[in-house]
Amino acid sequence: MSPRAGSAGPHTLAFVESPVQLLNVLEWAHARGHALGGGLTLVVLSPIDPMTRGQLRRMAELAREEGHEVRWEEARGGPAAPFQTIGGLAGLLRRADRIVLGDPFSRYVQLLLMITRARELVVVDDGTATMEFVAQLARGERLVRWHRKGGRRGPRDLVFAPVSASARRRLTPGGKRQVEIFSSMPMEETPAGVTVTANAFAWTRFRFGPPRITKGADMVGTSLVETGVVDGDRYLAAVQSLAKAHGATRYFAHRRESTEKLHRLAVETGLEIVRPDLPLELIARRGPIGRTILSFPSTVVHTLPLALAGTEVRVAVCDIDPAWLTENASPRAQGFLSGVTGTARDVHRLSAVSAV
Repeated sequence: MSPRAGSAGPHTLAFVESPVQLLNVLEWAHARGHALGGGLTLVVLSPIDPMTRGQLRRMAELAREEGHEVRWEEARGGPAAPFQTIGGLAGLLRRADRIVLGDPFSRYVQLLLMITRARELVVVDDGTATMEFVAQLARGERLVRWHRKGGRRGPRDLVFAPVSASARRRLTPGGKRQVEIFSSMPMEETPAGVTVTANAFAWTRFRFGPPRITKGADMVGTSLVETGVVDGDRYLAAVQSLAKAHGATRYFAHRRESTEKLHRLAVETGLEIVRPDLPLELIARRGPIGRTILSFPSTVVHTLPLALAGTEVRVAVCDIDPAWLTENASPRAQGFLSGVTGTARDVHRLSAVSAV
């Protein structure tokens, strides 16, 4: 197990903004074991979304049970909140020997990186975005989320460009600065000098389960509609077809899915909508869970087979038909989503279902 905060050795400061990031910090700390040294302080840069906040509070409880210190910051609680948060963290940042972060694309995190003197930086998974981050870092490109539409940068992007460029430089190994990526995602390109460590979800398997497995199928929701990538009507039709074909009865909602969309899904498909209080990897490992888990291209097609290793659960992924994409979707969207599916290990691939 991870050591208690306050023991001898270098101190680690971790910044998380989502439940999955916090889970992956716990996985990283478990993998480091006693080599972690002087303890881990987790700083939660709390978002506004109620579902995300609820899952983060549950994950924070688990982190405290592991012996880690957790600092909850209302980082978005008003116009002055960012300045108060960054000012309050400046001392910790300057003293930390190691920084762990879950979202290198986050402007908040990029600002914090400008303050730290830490010579060791660790990036843990923030879902499939890690794949894009690694590729961009390897090619020396500016850091841009994959679902952002290409083209000219807006005024805010231009104002923030120097901060983003500074963050990219700090996340590039050089001199005495070490960079580690702790990930369960496949990587075609590895940035020179970066240490890549595999996240096998050992802590999740140690802490939870094995689960009770039911005979039916469960579905995993995505936020592709909310991010403007997939058309809402096409998505609903695809869910309906997939659920009918495989006998799914439950739909595990993504924390970013809108209440309106979920209500419509429940009415039109008859699926039981479940809003998980923890990341799906922990929910599935805790059980009960269906013998088949149906998903569209997303992080879970990579993480669930690891979390459920040794069980009889099968993860099946359904491709996104290009016709489902909105006109506002990034030109990179289809290729990226195909890559998410194509590189997944230990999953059963399903062709795109009819969504007309």
